[in-house]
Amino acid sequence: MITKEKTLLALFALLAVTTLIKAELPKEQICSLYNQANSDFSRANSTGDTEQAKKLYKKAILGFERIINEGQVKNARLYYNLANAYLLHDELGKAILNYRRAEKLDGSDENIKKNLAFARSKRTDKVVIKTEKRVLQTLFFWHYDFSIQTKFLLTCISFGIVCLSLTAVLKFGRNSSLFAVIIFCGIITICLFTSVIIESENQKSTINGVIIVSNIVARQGDGQNYPESFKEPLHEGTEFELLERRPQWFHIKLSDDSDAWIPVDSAELV
Repeated sequence: MITKEKTLLALFALLAVTTLIKAELPKEQICSLYNQANSDFSRANSTGDTEQAKKLYKKAILGFERIINEGQVKNARLYYNLANAYLLHDELGKAILNYRRAEKLDGSDENIKKNLAFARSKRTDKVVIKTEKRVLQTLFFWHYDFSIQTKFLLTCISFGIVCLSLTAVLKFGRNSSLFAVIIFCGIITICLFTSVIIESENQKSTINGVIIVSNIVARQGDGQNYPESFKEPLHEGTEFELLERRPQWFHIKLSDDSDAWIPVDSAELV
């Protein structure tokens, strides 16, 4: 007969085993996996055998993902390397997904930006940004083009110049050139600081995602019986903003502000 105490002991033992399984990988193993994945990636780049290259890229992908998932290591360089491997393995959706994850952690890295732009250029779906958005992106280019880290750094620099200029005015008296510098840098400081605040709030409230399957039919509701939202299916690499999540379905908004529903397993969130 199984006693209550034996049942509790078995439960505690199961919890202990589960905890051990989920434990982070040792640093030595993480380093070994990282070096091996980089080696596989380099060998894939240098081999002239297409099939062998595919296998090596896949090995590199598995290595990088194991570091992320089991080692709990998440940084821009790791996601960037993973994205490169996916791109060369012809998995465009997952490449863009991981470039976006890398960009989220380090928006100032030019290599990430360049490779992300290249991957986006290979997409099948050419979703046109609305004219109003394009105008705003042109007028407020510093808000859309600069990373939050860059804007914060420029805010600190411009504010420092304002403080130094004010100190100079108090010490040496009024000077029209100094006043012009104070006004100019003051405006820059306010604009950049406002941009940092807005982007920080947007990052907290906005969830983005990428379609990772070759193509998927988007629908007008969260079920297969709803009519199709578009004449053509959506393809891998198409990015979206998540509006709502229901069991097995994502309600998404594209860059042209059109919305649709897609199955959860057809996309991943950034």
